[in-house]
Parts: sequence; structure tokens; C-alpha cells
Amino acid sequence: MKIRHHGDFHLGQVLIAKDDAYILDFEGEPRRPLTERRGKEPPARDVAGFLRSIDYATSSAIYRSPNLTPEQRVVLAQRIRAWGENLATSYWDSYRKTVGDSALWPTDPTQTQSLLDFFLIEKALYEIEYELTNRPAWAHIPSRRPCACWRSAESSRHDRPLPRRP
Repeated sequence: MKIRHHGDFHLGQVLIAKDDAYILDFEGEPRRPLTERRGKEPPARDVAGFLRSIDYATSSAIYRSPNLTPEQRVVLAQRIRAWGENLATSYWDSYRKTVGDSALWPTDPTQTQSLLDFFLIEKALYEIEYELTNRPAWAHIPSRRPCACWRSAESSRHDRPLPRRP
């Protein structure tokens, strides 16, 4: 099923004020044509964008941590990645609970994982192009995602918990 979607949903589009959250900037991905941004898409595209932004947050925290020994960097990376995985899982669980049994997602878990993986790969490929053009030193962040999806494509066909780490 396709719906109106945000089109560029990530952590930077969420504003927390007092005890509420506001989602900002509904014009979609700026590099996509306007006709494409106005179209309906599966909600999985926005879910994938948000999950990718969690990976960016954790990866950039590790990348930007100055003055660490290699041992400290390993420990920090493990802790931050675990936090990111918990955040991604919490987001996914809350999202699925909220949408319930609606027709927005396939009912079969394997199809759901495949749909999410498709949009995670699409987003990561877009990010690779963006980073190579604008911040080559950051290209390693999105480069991990397509490889992870492709390596585990077979195992995703079995009842595996969602989501896999972005």
C-alpha cells in the first residue's frame, strides 16, 4: 500500500519541545523531482530513512570522538552500537504496535523484512552517492548497510527479529 509520506524522515526532522515531538520539513528529499516527492510511497521508505539516521547518529558519534586510544574506541563503538540497536528496535516495535494490523505493511514477516531491506538498501545507496560527492570521509557509514543486507539475504527469509541493524 502506498500513502503520503514524509520523504526525508530522519532524526534531524524531529523537534522535541517540552513534552511533545514535532515532525518537520515535509517537502521530501530535495534531490528528488517534485513530482516524485508528491507521489504516494510505501511507508517503509520513511521507516528506512529513520533507521538509517539512527545508524548515522551512532557512527558519527564514534567517528567524531577525538583523543581515544584504539582500545577506548573499541569499547565506545560497542556501547554506542548497542545503544543504536536498542533505539532502532524500540522505534520499530513502537511503529509496528502503532500501525497494528493495517494494510500498510505485508502480514508475512519475510515480506515485511524484504520490503524494509529494499528501502534500507535504496537509502544507503543514495547516501553513498551523497557522501562521495559531499563528504568522502563519511562514505564508510552508509557503505556498511548494503553489504549487511546482501550478506544476510538468505537468513532474512527465516523468522528473524526486525529490524536488522541499519
